[in-house]
Amino acid sequence: MGLIFDENSAAFYESWRRSSQSRTIERSLEQLVISLMDPEPGERILDIGCGTGNHLLMFNKLGLNVSGVDASPHMMQEAKSRLGHRSAIKMGMAEDLPFDDNEFDLAVLVNTLEFLDKPLLALREAGRVASRKVFIGVLNSLSWNGILKRIQGYFGDPLFGQTTFYNLWQIKSLLQLAYGNVPISWQCIKIVPSFIEETIPLSKDFLGRKHSPFGFFLGLAATMVYRVKTNNLPLKAKLKTASQSLIAARTIKELNRNKG
Repeated sequence: MGLIFDENSAAFYESWRRSSQSRTIERSLEQLVISLMDPEPGERILDIGCGTGNHLLMFNKLGLNVSGVDASPHMMQEAKSRLGHRSAIKMGMAEDLPFDDNEFDLAVLVNTLEFLDKPLLALREAGRVASRKVFIGVLNSLSWNGILKRIQGYFGDPLFGQTTFYNLWQIKSLLQLAYGNVPISWQCIKIVPSFIEETIPLSKDFLGRKHSPFGFFLGLAATMVYRVKTNNLPLKAKLKTASQSLIAARTIKELNRNKG
């Protein structure tokens, strides 16, 4: 189940969301989702761990049919008050979604996996309800900022102390465990710490690269591939009986031919 945000933890999360780093991610996230998910207007999208509805508003602006689910009653009520009739929002666990198979075209988990005890189960549930693609957005444990956040967690930060950070290869591994050998695409959002920018001149080419495994924020999209497996049914009729049936059928066919 993992961390369920109450009023106190939600306040810490909102404080981080207003930080310059978080705002940088939010400004780039829309383009990242468009690039990896290729959403079409009218498609059904589920935001798993929708929080107070920030990303639901973004998806609604893209013309998508938006729905959200969150385990926190506090966060869910905030999202409902912000979205109103523009989104259907339910309370539920990421590991046991209250939706039917293939009820949505797309499913997204943005900064959700980090707070779950059973991320693999949540990914399988996302793949169950999404017929086309699943998007995962996480803070990168191998980025400078990710390392700093982990240090904050070690020293008792009320938010990052309860966060599990992932790198690119860990998320890819989880996706493959959840969905098998499916197509996976990914990009990153780079945020360079100010002390590095001030001491090391960085080219626009470096800052513009979208495929650095050390970028601050990682976005991955898995395309759902459905495979059909044959089920070999046992032959219930005895061979002798089956042979007699074939002989009888052949005899009847010959009699009909003679009559003709």
